[in-house]
Amino acid sequence: MNDWHKSSYSHSGAQCVEVREHPTGADVRDTQNRDAGHLTFPRNEWQALVTLAQRA
Repeated sequence: MNDWHKSSYSHSGAQCVEVREHPTGADVRDTQNRDAGHLTFPRNEWQALVTLAQRA
């Protein structure tokens, strides 16, 4: 699996998320509480979320 990378919008240090993409989708976690686990998005849902975020 790929390494985690921080959101490009997370430069301020607050309310950051990290993403780890993989062939079946992506995992997302809070950088302030990494031990709390992560959310897993199937590939089609992840792509829809990224598309919507890019439009904002």
